[in-house]
Amino acid sequence: MNELLPDAIMQTVMAFQKSRILLTAFELALFTALDGESKTSAETAERLGVDKRALDRLMNALCVMELLEKKGNMFTNTPAAQKFLVKGSPDFLGGFYHSNNLWDTWSTLTRVVRSGKSVIERKIDDRGEKWLSDFIAAMHYRASRTAPAVVAKLDLTNVSRVLDVGGGSGAFAMAFVKAKQDIKAVVFDLPNVVPLTRGYIEQEGFQGKVDTVVGDYHTDELGSGYDLVFLSAVIHSNSVEQNIKLVQKCAQALNPGGQVVVQDFIMNEARTEPGMGAMFAINMLVGAEDGDTFTEKEVKDWLTLAGFSMITRVESTMGNSLVIGRKR
Repeated sequence: MNELLPDAIMQTVMAFQKSRILLTAFELALFTALDGESKTSAETAERLGVDKRALDRLMNALCVMELLEKKGNMFTNTPAAQKFLVKGSPDFLGGFYHSNNLWDTWSTLTRVVRSGKSVIERKIDDRGEKWLSDFIAAMHYRASRTAPAVVAKLDLTNVSRVLDVGGGSGAFAMAFVKAKQDIKAVVFDLPNVVPLTRGYIEQEGFQGKVDTVVGDYHTDELGSGYDLVFLSAVIHSNSVEQNIKLVQKCAQALNPGGQVVVQDFIMNEARTEPGMGAMFAINMLVGAEDGDTFTEKEVKDWLTLAGFSMITRVESTMGNSLVIGRKR
C-alpha cells in the first residue's frame, strides 16, 4: 500500500477550490459569454451583470486552471473550454448544472453522518422545475453516450417490447429502438419527468417508437406484456425493501422468459469496489432518504426471490454492471 504524504493529503483537502471556481464560472455562463471572442474581465462582467473586480480574480484563477488564456488584459476560452463549456456546443457538458446542485447536498455530509439521515428535500417532484430539468439533462448527457454500448451487451433475440422504468430522458429506450427495428419501448416515470421525456423523444425524432407512461413505481403497477424491463440507475435511489418490491413488479410486467436488466454500481462484499460506487454511496447518503449502492449478492437475492433464474452479471460502462435475470 502506498503511503499518503502530507502534500498529497493537503491536495485532496484543497481540491474543492478548483471545483468551486469552475462550477461558479459555469453557473455564471462565463465561457458562453466569451464564446470565441477576446474580452477584458470588465467587459465580461458588464455582459454577465456581476462585480468587475470579483470576476477578474475568478478569470485569473481560471487561467491557472488552463480553462482561460490571458494576453495583456484580454481573456479567451482555451480550446477545451470552448469545446465543452460553451452552451450550444455539440460537446457541451450540460450535466454540470446538476453538479452545482450536488455541491449543496454534499455540503451537508457532516450533519448527515452525525444524524444518519439526509437533511434536504428528497422527493424529486418537490425540488422545483429547474432542479429537475438540470438533473434530467445531466442524466441524458451521460446515458446518451453510453446507452448504445450497454444495449449491445444484451440479448435482444426475442425482445419486441421494452419497459424502461425511471427512464428519465428516454436515452436508453431510444437506444433499444435503434438497436433493433421491431422494438417498441415505453418510458415509465413520474408526472414531472414525463413532459421532459417527451421533449427529448421529439428532439431525437422517436415519436411513435418510444411511448411514455406516467406513474410512480413505488405505488403503481408497471403494466404487462413486456419482453425486457430495464432498471438503469434506479435501485440506488431505494431501500432494500423498496427494491425487493420493485423487482417483483418487474417480474409481473414480463412475459414468461422475459428479462429484467439492472444497471448500477454493483459492489463487492466489502463495499469498497468499484471505487466510484463507494463514492456514490455518499452521494445517496446526503441526497436520498433511503438510497445506497448494493452488492452483487443483494441484487441477485432480490431477483431470485422474485422468481428469476439464469441470473448473470455483465460489466457495463463507467464502473457500472448489469445484473440480468430471466423470468421462469
